Amino acid sequence: MQTLAKRCRWGYNDVVPKRAEAAQLIAAAAELRDAVNRLDFAPPVEFVYNPLDYAWAAHEQFLTHYGGGAKRAVFLGMNPGPFGMAQVGVPFGEVAAVRDWLRIDAPIGKPPSEHPKRPVLGLDCPRSEVSGRRFWGFFAEKFAQPEAFFARHFVVNYCPLAFLEDTGRNRTPDKLPAVEVKPLEEICNAHLAKVVEILQPEWLVAVGGFAEKKAREVLGQSAVKIGRVLHPSPASPAANRGWAEQAEKQLREQGIWM
Repeated sequence: MQTLAKRCRWGYNDVVPKRAEAAQLIAAAAELRDAVNRLDFAPPVEFVYNPLDYAWAAHEQFLTHYGGGAKRAVFLGMNPGPFGMAQVGVPFGEVAAVRDWLRIDAPIGKPPSEHPKRPVLGLDCPRSEVSGRRFWGFFAEKFAQPEAFFARHFVVNYCPLAFLEDTGRNRTPDKLPAVEVKPLEEICNAHLAKVVEILQPEWLVAVGGFAEKKAREVLGQSAVKIGRVLHPSPASPAANRGWAEQAEKQLREQGIWM
C-alpha cells in the first residue's frame, strides 16, 4: 500500500477545497455525532466509543478528500470495530490501510471513558482489524490509487458508535435492547437517508446482513438499488474462504461492477 500512496497527486498536508457534497457530508456527520451523544445505554454495555467525537479530525479529513461528487455505489457497513473505525475514525478503518493507502493523517484523541483492554491508540494502534484489512486491501488491488475508487464509490457506516461490555467484548447494535435501539435507529436512519440524498448513488451496497436490513428499511421505497456483499469478518467461515474473490463475483453478478 505504501507504493500506491506514492502515486498520489497531493499530500495530506495540502489544503484541499471542500466540494459541495463533502461539505454536506461533514455537516450531516456532525449532526449525527451530536445526536448519538445524547443517547444513554445500560449494562451490559459499559463503554460507548463515538469516533466521530474523539477522531473527528480524521473523519472530516476522510470526508473532505473522498466525499466530493456523486457516486455510483455507496458501501454500507454496520458500526465501528474496536481495532478499526474506533481507532481511526474511518469506516472499516484498518490502521495500515487508513494511514498508507487512504493517507489519513490527523490527530486522534480519546473517548471520555476508555476500557483498559481496548485503549484508543489511533494510527499507532498495533492491532490490525481483519475486516478492514480485507475490505480496503481488495479495493487497493483493484484501483491504482484511492481517488480512482472514490470517483464512483463511497463508504459509510450505519451506526457511528462502538459498544463494549465490562470484559472488553464488542457488542454489536443488533444485540441492544429495543428500548435503546429505537432512538438510535431513528438517528441512524435519518443520517443514512441524508447521505443517499447528498451522493445520489445508483446502488447502496450492504456489507453483510445487518446493513442490508437497514438499507431496505430506509430505502425500500426509493429508486436506489440495494445490493449486498459478504461481510469480510473473520467470524464468517465463508469470508475466510477468499473474501475478495467472492465480493468481486457478487458485485459483478448484481451488475454493480461491469
